[in-house]
Amino acid sequence: MSDTPGDTFQLDDFLAREDLPGALAGSPSPVAPVRGLLKRGQQAMTESFMAGGDVRQLVAARAGLVDHVLATLWRRWPFSISGDISLIAVGGYGRGELHPHSDIDLLILAREGIHEEWQEGLSEFITLLWDLRLDIGHSVRSLEECVAAAREDVTILTNLLESRTLTGDPQLLKQLSQRVYSDEVSSDEDYFVAKREEQRQRHRKYGDTEYNLEPNLKGSPGALRDIQTIMWITRRHFGLSEAADLVDYRILSDEEFAMMRDGETFLWQLRYGLQLLAERNENRLLFDHQRSLATILGFHDQEKQLGVELMMQHYYRCVLSLAELTDVILQHLDELILRRHERKEITPLNKRFQLRNGYLEAVNTQVFAYAPYAMMEIFVLMAQHPESKGIRAPTIRAIRAHRHLIDDAFRQDLACSTLFMELLRTPHELDRTLSTMKRYNVLGRYLPEFGQIIGQMQHDLFHVYTVDAHTIRVISNMELLRRPEARDRYPLASRMVHHLPKPELLYIAGLYHDIAKGRGGNHSELGAVDAAAFCRRHHLSDRDTQLVAWLVEYHLVMSITAQKSDITDPDIIHDFARRVPSKVHLDYLYVLTVCDISATNPTLWSTWRDSLLRQLYIETKRSLRRGTDRPFDRDEWIKATRSEAREMLLAQKHAPAQIDRLWQSLDDEYFLQDSTVDIAWQTSAILRHGDNPEPLVLIRDTTGGPTDGYTQIVIYMAERPDLFAATTAVLEQLNLNIVDARINSGSGPNSLSSYIVVDELGQPLGKDPARRDRTRQRLVEELDDPEDYPDIIQRRVSRQLKHFAFPTQVTLSNETLNQRTVLEVITPDRPGLLARIARILLSLQVRLVNAKIATLGERVEDVFFVTDQSGDPIQDQELCQQLHDELCQQLDEITGANGHTDP
Repeated sequence: MSDTPGDTFQLDDFLAREDLPGALAGSPSPVAPVRGLLKRGQQAMTESFMAGGDVRQLVAARAGLVDHVLATLWRRWPFSISGDISLIAVGGYGRGELHPHSDIDLLILAREGIHEEWQEGLSEFITLLWDLRLDIGHSVRSLEECVAAAREDVTILTNLLESRTLTGDPQLLKQLSQRVYSDEVSSDEDYFVAKREEQRQRHRKYGDTEYNLEPNLKGSPGALRDIQTIMWITRRHFGLSEAADLVDYRILSDEEFAMMRDGETFLWQLRYGLQLLAERNENRLLFDHQRSLATILGFHDQEKQLGVELMMQHYYRCVLSLAELTDVILQHLDELILRRHERKEITPLNKRFQLRNGYLEAVNTQVFAYAPYAMMEIFVLMAQHPESKGIRAPTIRAIRAHRHLIDDAFRQDLACSTLFMELLRTPHELDRTLSTMKRYNVLGRYLPEFGQIIGQMQHDLFHVYTVDAHTIRVISNMELLRRPEARDRYPLASRMVHHLPKPELLYIAGLYHDIAKGRGGNHSELGAVDAAAFCRRHHLSDRDTQLVAWLVEYHLVMSITAQKSDITDPDIIHDFARRVPSKVHLDYLYVLTVCDISATNPTLWSTWRDSLLRQLYIETKRSLRRGTDRPFDRDEWIKATRSEAREMLLAQKHAPAQIDRLWQSLDDEYFLQDSTVDIAWQTSAILRHGDNPEPLVLIRDTTGGPTDGYTQIVIYMAERPDLFAATTAVLEQLNLNIVDARINSGSGPNSLSSYIVVDELGQPLGKDPARRDRTRQRLVEELDDPEDYPDIIQRRVSRQLKHFAFPTQVTLSNETLNQRTVLEVITPDRPGLLARIARILLSLQVRLVNAKIATLGERVEDVFFVTDQSGDPIQDQELCQQLHDELCQQLDEITGANGHTDP
């Protein structure tokens, strides 16, 4: 779309050049000339849109073009001259609005019914419209039938409220409208209640949020249906015919009308362009079309944001302002229509505010002019009075009229900063209050750094919410942890949150943890600077300021360590603990991390991530108690582990010599990583298995400990190079998701490997014993024969994943402490991915020691701990380069991505 407005398509000029009646007279069939006319007209309108033409004129022009076609065709039949039948446009077409592929809703209206001599002609007329490939919806009714149908179905009533005569006697529609607008069909009150409930159900369908990744331009909160709902209700109540009449009736101010008009125009631009791209009546702003649509509308990539992200931010801010506007208008109409006879109940709160029939309101609309701090005070009162239904419409309008007063002086005002801290310290549903402040554009003005992230999205499937919506969800999770229902899902965090000395510090860290996203640079470090400035401005102590700033700066460290490092390694724990100043810091960080992960993506939090974080927290707390300056003694740990596990095995009557012989074949890593209970269980099973050449496959659900709620699969068998590759291929064929893998080869002839898995629903296999048995049998069958290598699974990639292909990123680094190479692979998710990586490692003779598997939306971030064939870190630069190139090439062949990072 051109950056400068182009000439908008002029319908009158176009029709003057096109002689449709003449073309019809000279053609044996009307189909070809009409199709040609519609095609040329739409092509001209498309060119006008791409050149920056006025979308409002184009939407009206398409409706006018279809009007011309339908009226011309209607007159080809004798019934068109009768005064007892008319062709009526209803619904969106009745409003005179047609996008490129919008439905064309028609009513054939008869005074008393369809005459027998009309039936054949009407059938031919409708058939012709289908032959023209017009997306029509039609009904044929008499006046009485229309009234009866409208009485039974509020949707039909709504369609009839938006109607106009295309051809025929206009008196028919006038008679129908008089009855439709009367209480004979529906009272004002009933219609208002029905449309408001319809809106609530529609919003619920879209999660009651404006921030869907693939929003519906008609149905999502704040979108076109909300604007139309206002028009329907006011049309029914006042008999309005134009949106501009809302100003004349003082339902909207001039400013509000401009807001609504501008918002609707932008949504029309999106919808018009979307339907051109989709080539159908599409209202869902799917990933398939977002990038192309952003280009059409002139949103270009910038240094710090993609064009598509800028377009979506504009969309989110647009619908957020429209949602605020519809809130105000519907509340006003509620009082006007439903509660006009309701007795006023006033409860004074202070000199400035009162509750009026349950709604907070200013005692006069000028209170914010002489006491600007009252714009903060009203939200504190909302927190202190949870029984309030919200803020009354005139007061919302007064806030909007005075929020320009929220400036630097306002932010430095001790009264305002004190009130905001009182809000954070008041026990209540803080997330709802902050959401309301954001909705009325108070929060973004008071905290300008927060205002910058409103509507800011990241074009991927991992970050399901915009930055501001994610932040509010983090606060919501912090509130949730305090309620009993959180105990099952967040057992440790729900207990710990009650012991945090100052909850408001957690809320501040939650508000600021992502505040610097989109600026470039390290958002954690930049956010810590902003958080510290906030704390100083709100007169927090130096100690509290340092804690909040530390939490913001290190808010990702705990999750990254838990998901990408081998936290069974005591050295990793010790290193992490050295970064944590105190147990208080650890407690706050754990709760913040849990709330952050859970608010990023509904599918991201799982018992596996819970167990990893819980294990990291517990082990770090032990390390802090010992003191981080005390070096960790690996030999002492291994000796203690062996001793404890040996006692369990001796109690089971296992011979000490057999235990020693088996353990001598396993390397030290085994005794650093597993619990003593697991070591005893696995050792006992291996000893009982004896010299049986068949692979030993142990499967059990885990309870308690770091792998609670998952299934552990342990395989003990003769060492073979392709074991990991073969095992992962089998597990993926069985639709099992691998979240952790560990291979212990040792010095003996056998290999001991362990996998933590769940089914496709995230459940352990114990819930399906038959499937567990099939899994064991399949593994035994496939692994027993080295020549029978299982195929890598082939499954269809989802529609959404197809639109987020990006080049595979591979990094390799050596761990000096543990003497192994860390291989990190970041790549788009796809079926059979892990088996493909395993096959590449096999082909290059790279040994796997351990693997951490993490799927984040459409991307996989897996970490593999590998060595060369001698068990040492990979030092060969040529092999490193080859491994990097093979992974990038083979993985990107599937997605078509290209361009890679250097190893």
